[in-house]
Amino acid sequence: MNSARETAAAVRSGRSSAIAETEAAIQRIEADDPAINAVVVRRFEAARCDAQAVDARLNTGEDLPLAGVAMTVKESFDVAGLPTTWGMTDHADHCADADAEIVRRLKMAGAVILGKTNVPPMLADWQSANPVYGVTRNPHDRARVPGGSSGGAAAALASHMVPLEYGSDIGGSVRVPAGFCGVWGLKTSYGAVPMGGHFLPGLHGAPAEMGVCGPLARAAEDLRLALELTTAVPLDRRVPDRLAGLRIAPLFSHPVAGVRDEIGKVGQATLDAAARAGAEIVEDIPWPDLAAMHADYVRLLLTTIGRGQPLPDGTQPVTLEAWWQMLDARARWIAAWDAVYDRVDAVLMPVAGITAFEHDAGDSQNRMVEIDGEATPWGAQLAWAGMANYTGFPSCAFPAGTDAAGLPIGYQLMTPMWTDHRAAALAKLVDLAK
Repeated sequence: MNSARETAAAVRSGRSSAIAETEAAIQRIEADDPAINAVVVRRFEAARCDAQAVDARLNTGEDLPLAGVAMTVKESFDVAGLPTTWGMTDHADHCADADAEIVRRLKMAGAVILGKTNVPPMLADWQSANPVYGVTRNPHDRARVPGGSSGGAAAALASHMVPLEYGSDIGGSVRVPAGFCGVWGLKTSYGAVPMGGHFLPGLHGAPAEMGVCGPLARAAEDLRLALELTTAVPLDRRVPDRLAGLRIAPLFSHPVAGVRDEIGKVGQATLDAAARAGAEIVEDIPWPDLAAMHADYVRLLLTTIGRGQPLPDGTQPVTLEAWWQMLDARARWIAAWDAVYDRVDAVLMPVAGITAFEHDAGDSQNRMVEIDGEATPWGAQLAWAGMANYTGFPSCAFPAGTDAAGLPIGYQLMTPMWTDHRAAALAKLVDLAK
């Protein structure tokens, strides 16, 4: 399968057409998705009409960066005429009457939206299964999860159904599926990409603290293209073309979240390759108190997604004063990380200390995962993803290797605020150096 950039170039040049690319993608989904269950909401006839309209727009000379790219988006994005349920039966009858802002921008750029991909209920798990659409399976091992909450997105990419997707991330929901499925995912800077049309049915679109939207793709270069077409702010577009002279700090251990030994070895091999390509490896970083920061992140996360309701530990709804104290604490942690970026250009760390785990009943609060023979609480792994969510920094997940079972191992490069293009470009350079 061609990348989104390659597909659009072929359509613009006349070597292909939007309708031909759309038909080919529909055939792939119809052939391969019954075993994966990734594309759970479909609009194939409407997509065919959209593709014909794209071809007509090209004939008038319109410049379309995503001309004829047949793609999908996460179920939580509104697409006019389609249900938006967030995986919940209470919202199974909710139908969107307008496109989310991201969807509108992608369509304007010439993309053809084939449908929407599966999520866990409330987008609140790392496996993508719900009572509305069922279970999505990892294409590398169908007994295992694809990650979440953009799990259907990553599974559709990994099974070669589509070249490009768009997801969201407040707790690793772009990067973890990318890591579990062996594709690319960009957690964007907080506030960089508009969130309009991405909200729980029944609410009115107030953005979630720390929540972002971001692209997933089979090819690294497609992340930057999708970002460029959807960003709402003028991001720093300066990117390196080589690793020589760039400063990378490895963060391979965390006081809260363990890391399997084979994942650590893949990280070290990735770091060694970057060093051979000329990167300066900076090891003596006085990291912020990662355990304390993670505790503050989890409290803000639970307060945000619970919209002020009592927390699972019984803590009562926060007062307005306590809310501002949480935001002040977050600002202090961001300042601490800004000091780290005075010394380095990027931080390399795992997407998670585990690879894709087996499907379970969805009891995420009591789920245990295995790390080198020891059962540990699954929730602790959120610490790896949460650093970028809590600080708001961009972070690009990329496929770094595989474990002994052949499952993908994902790593991520986190860079300073508004350097989303740099994060994606650096990840590609590090990947090429391996």
